[in-house]
Amino acid sequence: MPVFAANLTMMFNEWPFLDRFDAAADAGFSAVEYLFPYEATPEAIAERLARNNLQQALFNLPPGDWAAGERGIAALPGRFEALKSDVERALDYAAATGVKRLHLMAGHADPHDEDAASRYRQSVSYAAGRVAESGIDLLLEPINGRNMPGYLLNDFGIAEKLIADLGLPNLKLQFDIYHRQILHGDVVMALRRLLPIIGHIQIASVPSRNEPDGEELNYPYLFEEIDRIGYGGFVGCEYIPRGHTLDGLEWFRPFARS
Repeated sequence: MPVFAANLTMMFNEWPFLDRFDAAADAGFSAVEYLFPYEATPEAIAERLARNNLQQALFNLPPGDWAAGERGIAALPGRFEALKSDVERALDYAAATGVKRLHLMAGHADPHDEDAASRYRQSVSYAAGRVAESGIDLLLEPINGRNMPGYLLNDFGIAEKLIADLGLPNLKLQFDIYHRQILHGDVVMALRRLLPIIGHIQIASVPSRNEPDGEELNYPYLFEEIDRIGYGGFVGCEYIPRGHTLDGLEWFRPFARS
C-alpha cells in the first residue's frame, strides 16, 4: 500500500505552517513533505515531527530568490558558490528532520543553452556528492512549462539521460505524475520503465492539480500499479485542495493510519 506524504505547502493551509504537522497527523498521514522549511527553525520542525510520529519524506534545497521569480539557481551563471552554501543549509535541516531525499531545482534557463546545461550538470554532480556523505538522495524533477514557463528541466528524457550519464548512485528521479501526464502522458509505462531510478512519486489530478479523485487519470488504478511494480518510497500529495483540506480527503480514507 502506498505511503502517502501530505504536502504541507499546498495542503492544510487553514493552519499556520508548524500546526500543519499536527493537522496532517490527525488526518491520518504518517509522512509529510513541503517545498521549503527555511522560515522555521530545524529544531521546531524536528519537534513537530517527533510529537506526531511523522516521517519527513522530502523537501527542496533553497531555490534562490523565490519572491523575485527564481525557481532554483543550479543552472544560473555566477551562482555556484551560493549553491554550495544552500546545500549546507539544507543539510542542517536534513540532520534535524531525518529526511533522506532532497530536491534540487534547476532554475530558469534554455535547455538548449550549452553553458546553462554545463552549469546545471556541475551543480547536480556537486550537490549529489555532498548530500551522499549524509546518506541522502538528490532528486531531479521535470516540471511542465504550463505551470513553470522557462524552467530548464522540462523533459523526463533529459532527466533520465543526465542521471545515466553521471552514474551517481544517490541521484534519482522525482516522478511527479501530474507533470508527467502534461509533458508526455504514458504514465504507467513510464513508471514501469523508470522504476530503478525513481526516488519519489507525487500526485495530483490533471488538469486542475486538485485531489487525486477524478479528471484525466485513474488514480485507484495507478495506486495499485505503484504497488504492483514494487515501489517502496513515499507518494507525495502535491495538490491544491478544491476547498477545505479535510473536506477533500475522502480519497485518502482507505490509506489513513488509525
